[in-house]
Amino acid sequence: MRYLLTLILMTGFNCFAQDYKAQIDQFRQGYMNDFLTDTHSPLKKDDLKNLRFYDADSTYRVTCKVTLLSNETNFIMPVFHGTGSQYIKYALLKFILQGKPMELTVYKSIYLSQNPMFSNYLFLPFTDDTNGQETYGGGRYIDLKTTDFKEGSLIVDFNKAYNPYCAFSPNYSCPKPPDENKLSIAVKAGEKQFAGGTNH
Repeated sequence: MRYLLTLILMTGFNCFAQDYKAQIDQFRQGYMNDFLTDTHSPLKKDDLKNLRFYDADSTYRVTCKVTLLSNETNFIMPVFHGTGSQYIKYALLKFILQGKPMELTVYKSIYLSQNPMFSNYLFLPFTDDTNGQETYGGGRYIDLKTTDFKEGSLIVDFNKAYNPYCAFSPNYSCPKPPDENKLSIAVKAGEKQFAGGTNH
């Protein structure tokens, strides 16, 4: 009986792992397709073979406790090159990752919020201990929407973390993750360092 129960549990876990991997594969395929449809893309079709990712790992999909922020003041988020743009702090996230309590801040772009197509777009930039080694030195981004927030909680999937355009070319101006969004662990999930260099 115990063996049968273990077998059932393992079968269920394997099915979940396969389904989850398929979901992440689909997300990454859409991510790569966007480079081919974006008129400002730094990459061409032949460059896509140099995109690299960690294997899908559901332990990096975390449920966060959300504190929505109010009465925040707009601020200029620095960029790696050029002039920054205005953002406002939207929410504070608290979660457990690799057994450690973590915090990240979600931001809302003032410029994008004025466009009806992007009015619910939110920005989660972060850095971690893989930067400059396995991943892009300037940190990575995760896209969110206001509709992702459900009753004081939010699911953040670090498998969907991606590189800014600055990781592929020096001809872009990309927001620099604020110091408060530095995670003191190695987030081995999402996109790795681009293998094709930055001379496009």
